[in-house]
Amino acid sequence: MEKIRIYQVDAFAESLFSGNPAAVCMLDKWLPDKTMQNIAAENNLAETAFIVPVDQHFEIRWFTPAVEVDLCGHATLASAFVLFECLGYQEPEISFISLRSGALRVSKQNDTLFLDFPADIIQKIDSVHLIQKCIGTRPSEVFKGKTDFMAVLDDENEVQNLIPDFQEISKLEARGLIVTAKGDEVDFVSRFFAPQSGIDEDPVTGSAHTSLIPLWSDKLGKNEMIARQLSKRGGTIFCSGQGARCRIGGKARLYLTGEIFIP
Repeated sequence: MEKIRIYQVDAFAESLFSGNPAAVCMLDKWLPDKTMQNIAAENNLAETAFIVPVDQHFEIRWFTPAVEVDLCGHATLASAFVLFECLGYQEPEISFISLRSGALRVSKQNDTLFLDFPADIIQKIDSVHLIQKCIGTRPSEVFKGKTDFMAVLDDENEVQNLIPDFQEISKLEARGLIVTAKGDEVDFVSRFFAPQSGIDEDPVTGSAHTSLIPLWSDKLGKNEMIARQLSKRGGTIFCSGQGARCRIGGKARLYLTGEIFIP
């Protein structure tokens, strides 16, 4: 019987029961893909991160209950929180390596963690009618990044009150759909829908901000921004555009620790 340490952390959360919950599993070596997918399905959280220490860095992979994904911000933030706060990691920065997304770094400043991720390259596309079918309102602009569609609406109220059609969204040839607008009290707001990845609405999506930061940095003419994801749980994201990279900051709270027993 193999025992695996597991932690559940609310990421991008200023208090418990907010932000986006992620499971973090610490491994000595990689498990079979099927086993990791089964664990993620059993956890039934938006993401489960698996970490293996290798030399001076940590290899990382992320699974939804349905699929392995290329990049997950909130589960990476949760993983760094576990290493810093639960396992006593002493260096000022943690280096993660993803075979799908390359080098990812996380640093800590007081009680805030900052992801250092590659910025997405987004292109404006002519898919307004397609996205309107998905969200029931007409976007002013539509963009496509590496993995997601992104729709820009006129104001925060539209983003907050839209009713997504998950069946239509699931037909998009993408990981999911980001919907965003200029914020009333923060720089910008967003919601993220990914039924095709097993997540109807994600509470807070760090990786989506690799697309959102370049967009709003250009629109607002500023590099330092504060964002809010308008899900039911909600979350605040501290954003910094740095050319080809971006910094995505947030707080985290530990919910539980335990062990998984694998035959």
